[in-house]
Amino acid sequence: MIRKHFECRETIATILADGEAHVRAGEEGMLAARREVERQIARDPYFRTTFEPYDRPCEGATVVRMVDAARRADVGPMAAVAGAIAWAGVEAMLEAGASFAVIDNGGDIALRTDRDLRVGLHAGSAPISNRAAFLVPPQGQILGICTSSATVGPSISLGIADAVVVFSHDVADADAWATACCNQIRPDDRRCLDRLAGSSVIGLLAVMNETVVRWGDLPPLVAASVDERLITAGESPHGH
Repeated sequence: MIRKHFECRETIATILADGEAHVRAGEEGMLAARREVERQIARDPYFRTTFEPYDRPCEGATVVRMVDAARRADVGPMAAVAGAIAWAGVEAMLEAGASFAVIDNGGDIALRTDRDLRVGLHAGSAPISNRAAFLVPPQGQILGICTSSATVGPSISLGIADAVVVFSHDVADADAWATACCNQIRPDDRRCLDRLAGSSVIGLLAVMNETVVRWGDLPPLVAASVDERLITAGESPHGH
């Protein structure tokens, strides 16, 4: 397996693949998605700054995914940027023939795997942090595993959670809903989870210090020792 670090301005990602050609495809897919986002920002800087769903004209598959996810989760479109870019990268890898493709874009992951895969849980100073991992089984389709945190990384959050991890086959949705739920969830207030009914979200795990909240269908959480050196640094602060 190849592990490749990738950086392009705000995008800081890790690519996992079985072949160099698949790594290159992932890089090219992310770059193409970034160009779409940059063109939209150049046309309308409000796209980058709004914390509200975006209702102005937009172009490009990645941008449309961000806008649609933001509307469903009631956040700004940049809340879905990392997941949407990772999604485009994995799609390009699959088009290049990959059966194993993982892109971790600053904690927002898109993957398709033909083998069991452990995805570590990093939640700042919470007791469970770096001591557990999700055991993700082989996936016949792309899966998004996206994390938002109020205590880790540069992303803007209005909440208190150390980590909110969302699973969805719509990776932009996973990213947007992670932000939305991280903004709102509290140990004694879980009303935001009611909004997930009928959404594309498969499962959610929220960590707030010693409190761990589970919703939906999650992969098994197994004991692990997470190597912090393998944690991909986060994207720019746009967790709206």
